[in-house]
Amino acid sequence: MDISILEDIKFVETDPAQVEQEIINAFENISGKTLYAGDPVRLFLEGLAYVISQQRFLIDSAAKSNLLAYATGNNLDHIAVLLDVVRLEPSYATVDVQFNKNQDYSGQVTIPLGTRVTPDNKIYFKTIKEKIIETGETNVTVKCICTTAGQAGNGFTAGQIVTIVDPVGYIESVTNTTTSLGGADYETDEHFRSRIQIAPEKFSTAGPAGAYEYWAKTAHPDIADVYVSSPSPGVVDVYPLMKNGGLPDAAVIQDVEDILTTEKKRPLTDSVSVYQPQQVNYTIDIVYYINNSDASVSSKIQQRVQEGVKNFTDWTKEKLGRDINPSELIRVIQNAGAKRVVVNSPSYTEVAGSSVAIAATSTITYGGLEDE
Repeated sequence: MDISILEDIKFVETDPAQVEQEIINAFENISGKTLYAGDPVRLFLEGLAYVISQQRFLIDSAAKSNLLAYATGNNLDHIAVLLDVVRLEPSYATVDVQFNKNQDYSGQVTIPLGTRVTPDNKIYFKTIKEKIIETGETNVTVKCICTTAGQAGNGFTAGQIVTIVDPVGYIESVTNTTTSLGGADYETDEHFRSRIQIAPEKFSTAGPAGAYEYWAKTAHPDIADVYVSSPSPGVVDVYPLMKNGGLPDAAVIQDVEDILTTEKKRPLTDSVSVYQPQQVNYTIDIVYYINNSDASVSSKIQQRVQEGVKNFTDWTKEKLGRDINPSELIRVIQNAGAKRVVVNSPSYTEVAGSSVAIAATSTITYGGLEDE
């Protein structure tokens, strides 16, 4: 169930005007006296109403913090404890770095554990084990881990990490041969909330899809969605999707598989495999028109239309199996202020649960002003 669609709850009245009116009405009913504007008693009660409304706001917030839909920060952590769920810690990016020996030296060279390299003298990576370039060899590749947790270490493509911080004798140069990946920040409240909601699934020993989804999300804080299917009895296929529509790399897939294949996480008869989701690419080509009566704010509407299209593309890729729905695209553009929308593409496309819809290109054309 999507808890965001639940009706909002208000435990106490927090509107200052309403609180003030309640206090004045109560005084007038008890005293039999009408309080007119400027009356000293009324002024005192108005000041009192302000203080009471602040207290009611705190009472309402405190009560809501006990509910999953509203809790944040430490309150969310305390709710999670009831289901034996803990927030995921930040993770560190890793990368493969090649150490190249001086061509004039043919002997053995040892790359010590903890040798640091950097792309920019701000982010540093260090070797996670000692490595040796044997006699006659010219280089060796070493796995390095970022010294800073989080996403800051991600995205350094091959050839960007070329500076060695801790010099090693007879090492002439270094360069990364892969893109640094795997770093994630402290698990966000929203991601944590989604795991807490499905946590009861993990208590089952029958292998429900929800249990596989729960455990898969524990592998990495950036796993935004998981699709689980069983194409045949005893076979379970799992497709994790990273945030912003990203596809999991080999390391994440391996982490998910390691978690799901332990004997305490799956029925013994299940054969579990983890795969990358398939991308379903689509293009956006629209023409929109603005009402003549909105001519004075047409520039703002055009800006909101651009934002609306981006929101649509983000919406399609944030969840597996979300259909490409031009009706939703029209809705967001009209909500941005457009009078009429012509959608040349995309057409309605059903997206399988193991796939994610990704916008390849967006062509957004302003067609001009129209009368009603």
